[in-house]
Amino acid sequence: MKQFLSFLLAAIAGGLIALGGVSLLDNESDISSSDIPVQQVSYINKAPIPGGNMIDFTKAAQMANPVVVHITATAGKANASNNSKSDDPFRFFFGEEQPMSGSGSGVIYTADGYIVTNSHVVEFADDLEVILYDNRQFKAKVIGINKKTDLAIIKIEANDLPTLEFADSDKAQVGEWTLAVGNPFDLMSTVTAGIISAKGRSLRLLKDRDAIESFIQTDAAVNPGNSGGALIDANGRLLGINTAIASQTGVFQGYSFAIPINLVKRIADDIIEYGSYKRAFLGVNIYPLDSETAQSLGIKISQGVVIDRIEDNGSAQYAGLYPKDVIVKVDEKEIRGVPDLAEAIGLSKVGDVIDVTINRKGQTLTIPVKMRPEPDN
Repeated sequence: MKQFLSFLLAAIAGGLIALGGVSLLDNESDISSSDIPVQQVSYINKAPIPGGNMIDFTKAAQMANPVVVHITATAGKANASNNSKSDDPFRFFFGEEQPMSGSGSGVIYTADGYIVTNSHVVEFADDLEVILYDNRQFKAKVIGINKKTDLAIIKIEANDLPTLEFADSDKAQVGEWTLAVGNPFDLMSTVTAGIISAKGRSLRLLKDRDAIESFIQTDAAVNPGNSGGALIDANGRLLGINTAIASQTGVFQGYSFAIPINLVKRIADDIIEYGSYKRAFLGVNIYPLDSETAQSLGIKISQGVVIDRIEDNGSAQYAGLYPKDVIVKVDEKEIRGVPDLAEAIGLSKVGDVIDVTINRKGQTLTIPVKMRPEPDN
């Protein structure tokens, strides 16, 4: 029987863990407490890396631990009910008016108390408590949420907090070592290691046609409670925000996914300044190029994104893009598929002029596109 992986979010107030689908994964704290099952493992003598150099993660871990916080989020009766009505199979037994509590992680974004986390960690919360690495506790308030990227900014009243240098996630390479830092199962300040397995992954997690998904995939162990925690590189720089795992059981089984820091910065800075993400709008319906489509279009390229339809009053319409144009590059970023284009446009700002390189009937053209605001904005 064919089995499917589920892509799971470590949520504050989720519901059913469904194999073969997209679902939220609880890390609820109002369930009766029990010991986490622990097994002893034997010592493994790891072979040295060719060339005789072992990678030392101790400095990176020491830099990251003080920057990652524990978040406890409590939803009042109304929010708990709203979050559970549609997907909670146990509401028949327990009713729909129970407060819900859960936990996740966050990363200190600025020294004056702004913290970045996942929107699914805090979106239903009426009360937020943040515990720092030094065990100081603060009440927090939500500054802004963007569900289309699963990012949120919360704020505590504190100063002189530690922060991390930002990596350039565009320059991260498959095969690079990374560390995931967070609070899985309420195990504070847990650090795991793995390599970047892939970039530009789209999992259709966010259930929105305009969602921006271009995840960094790693094999660093991530579990419930890690959501909103840090993915850092071997130099201790912030590379991404951990968001999801691929699992058949609800716990880590090999792959985890993080939002790249370049996108995080773009959205976080907007939320801090304006209270929301001011998204630029290209205004196209697209699909990935495949060999059959390339043949039907009479073009000799194998990667790109095909414009299916141009939306009215979008940036693409005003710039002179047309259906059947194949987008292959935005500025200097190669566009291999839909996630690459979604991230590139997501990084742009309203008023920016970006160079969109297309293949039109076999001819390569570069068209300047002035980015217009999303219609709702």
